[in-house]
Amino acid sequence: MPFFTAYDGTRLAYHAFGDGLPVVCLPGGPMQASAYLGDLGGLSAHRQLIMLDLRGTGQSAVPKDTGSYRCDRLVDDVEALREHLALDRMDLLAHSGGTNLAMLYAARHPERVSKLVLIGPSAMAVGITVTADVRRETALLRKDEPWFPAAFAALEEIMAGTGDAFEAIAPFWYGRWDETARAHKAAENGQKNSEAAATFGAEGAFDSDATRAALIRFTSPVLLVAGEVDLNSPPPAMAELAKLFPNAELIVQARAGHFPWLDDADRFVATTAAFLR
Repeated sequence: MPFFTAYDGTRLAYHAFGDGLPVVCLPGGPMQASAYLGDLGGLSAHRQLIMLDLRGTGQSAVPKDTGSYRCDRLVDDVEALREHLALDRMDLLAHSGGTNLAMLYAARHPERVSKLVLIGPSAMAVGITVTADVRRETALLRKDEPWFPAAFAALEEIMAGTGDAFEAIAPFWYGRWDETARAHKAAENGQKNSEAAATFGAEGAFDSDATRAALIRFTSPVLLVAGEVDLNSPPPAMAELAKLFPNAELIVQARAGHFPWLDDADRFVATTAAFLR
């Protein structure tokens, strides 16, 4: 497993899958080990995937300064990886919470990003919020699923601030709540650094106005992939995010949840590989 050293001496790990031109991949969680990404449904057959374990996750070391888990400070780790790989410009792919980091990196180093792929994006970095009404409308698309009544009741309580049964709403994150999805979800707790996750979006991590202003000037091609039934990143909010970029395309993957490469690997890979070609 390859390692490199960050600006503060922290030893960081990454995993390489496949051959061809590299794509640097940033995991979400936030602050979850990159293992949950797998090889993104077989995208490694088209490009070499460089999966970064963010500091304090996976095989990367825990930093001396745990304040460095903050999203804006992680930008320097991504830049250190680019330098380690000797890439003048790179294609950058991120999922979920990691898309905040990717957007901050693109805002700070636009000249270093050739193409940007945002999968099931979070939009904290640019101040876009998902309303309860949009989440409810997205959830109701699943009303014919056998698990729906209990999961929807738990979701309503969470959104009302009267419940915290987050495990009960797990089926909403996947397009199919099958054995593969259950195993993927079960592995999550062992892959996530909760302390780091709590610091990721701490005060000072995001300046949404400044980031928006920078992304308006970011002219490289951007692909946003949203799952049709993704409760975390529903298509209406993703359409709002796409409008911030001058050269962006939003693809809504039918019947997919928050992990579209699990729900329909062939469709996800075809879409993403075509953009990265």
